[in-house]
Amino acid sequence: MSAANLLATAPLTPPSGTRLSEVRRPSSGACLLTLNAGSSSIKFALFDAEGPRLRIVGQIEGLGADAAFHARSADHAIDEHYAWSAGNGPVNHGDALTWIIAWLAQHVPGLDVVAVGHRVVHGGLAYSAPVLVDDAVVARLHELEPLAPLHQPHNLAGIAAARAAFGTVPQVACFDTAFHRDHPFVNDCFALPRELYDAGVRRYGFHGLSYEYVAGRLRELFPMHVAGRVLVAHLGNGASMCAMRDGRSIASTMGFSALDGLPMGTRCGQLDPGVLLYLMQHEGMSADEIADLLYKRSGLKGLSGGLSHDMRALEAAATVAAGEAIDYFVFRIKREIGGLAAALEGLDAIVFTGGIGENSAHIRSRVLQGMAWLGIELDEARNRDGETVISSSRSRVLCLRIPTDEEGMIARHTLEIAMQNRTSAAVPA
Repeated sequence: MSAANLLATAPLTPPSGTRLSEVRRPSSGACLLTLNAGSSSIKFALFDAEGPRLRIVGQIEGLGADAAFHARSADHAIDEHYAWSAGNGPVNHGDALTWIIAWLAQHVPGLDVVAVGHRVVHGGLAYSAPVLVDDAVVARLHELEPLAPLHQPHNLAGIAAARAAFGTVPQVACFDTAFHRDHPFVNDCFALPRELYDAGVRRYGFHGLSYEYVAGRLRELFPMHVAGRVLVAHLGNGASMCAMRDGRSIASTMGFSALDGLPMGTRCGQLDPGVLLYLMQHEGMSADEIADLLYKRSGLKGLSGGLSHDMRALEAAATVAAGEAIDYFVFRIKREIGGLAAALEGLDAIVFTGGIGENSAHIRSRVLQGMAWLGIELDEARNRDGETVISSSRSRVLCLRIPTDEEGMIARHTLEIAMQNRTSAAVPA
């Protein structure tokens, strides 16, 4: 579908303070668009349908307040930053997507978006693989909002905006939970009455698109290791770890919701449920107040005394609280390494990915210190230089740094589902 007609509703007059690069326009052609809608942001990536090959990646953040836009092309010919004055930028996902489409139409002549792929955090019991979006799928995904209140409503807002913008163009939902749906029962359940398990109260795991991508890269780069016992640490503002055997998830630190396991930017991670009972019964906190506490005021931000949820800011700070927040983050990762290695009955490789995992040599080093008992020996120079292999030649366990690509994973799934839909539509009933 051509997006040129949307230019009239989203004029691209540069906001004040805009810095425009010299743009060399890429060639036109059929494209896939991927969207990752957050509470106040929408990330996008444009791919050639053949491949798929990344062309442009970007985002609008600060919706409804101090909105800002950034986009760059894979060949570095485009690198643009816009900043709207307060209150003058896109205020919701629909406005943001209309603006993004119009911007893409200016920079990609003949823009033809043939399918749109969406990251959806929770697929529940119903969806263990990407699915073509229709009204029934959307209704079912809305029912899962209580399981991922920070993510699911905004993911669905992105889907609604894209369906309104692109009409009949296929929309594909790709789920963060799907990669973990084949867990053994013991890694899938809580010790609660069985009827709750049957009703869906179980461990789902998240960051599955990232783990799926890393598993694919391991097959390409280290085929002998992916067949064995691998632990992947996706460390970022959201953080979790996944134990894999033969490239398949067998256990994850995240459970029923995206609150469990490791401490995160603003989320608490593992918590004694007795704390929740205490907060309700003795502190008089409501469910909404507890949700706000656990999702938005805890984790690194809470432990640092409200200083920041950003690991970079904490590493740069000299406060005792910032140091203790980092100490706890590292400790919990090391503790989970031990537990997941036990679930795997040994360890052949450990992979760091995600914003912190890929970029913080300091965190990687601290996590792997004292791990000789598992056969891990870090090469500090390789780690400092951000090489793919960061373990020493003497290390029995291969230690790796592999950047993730969730957008690329979404694009591959979207292309596959869109092609299946085109094929089935062409077959007479």
